[in-house]
Amino acid sequence: MVRRILLGSQLRRLREAKGITREDAGYTIRASESKISRMELGRVSFKERDVTDLLSLYGVEDESERSALLTLVREANQAGWWHSFSDAMPNWFQTYVGLEEASALIRLYEVQFVPGLLQTEDYMRSLMTLNRPNLDRTEVDRADQRPDAPAEADP
Repeated sequence: MVRRILLGSQLRRLREAKGITREDAGYTIRASESKISRMELGRVSFKERDVTDLLSLYGVEDESERSALLTLVREANQAGWWHSFSDAMPNWFQTYVGLEEASALIRLYEVQFVPGLLQTEDYMRSLMTLNRPNLDRTEVDRADQRPDAPAEADP
């Protein structure tokens, strides 16, 4: 996803630098203006032939620049590891997983709570009963049924 967005923004930058309309770019690759728009937004996959034709139209002659962009085409068309989990993950969420994978740094700021990965079991139990003080302990225990959680003996 991120590579498609990066490639699309590079193609848009090259097209605009030459003053070429999306319509003219689409005509060059036998496609519509809207397909060029979708390509530049990273919403569709890329065909290497189309990108090669666009680079020629945009006057990209430098072989190293052409090679880098064509390598990006191949990388952009590879499915991410999360695609094998598409049955368990909504389509809209896959974009976020792709963005997270491409991230070099993720920062999190929590105003009210300790971030989830840092929460202890006691903290989680306190949060669950904060607004529901009469919540039955068995309901709290059921919410904490993780596959890796050790079974607790009743006191």
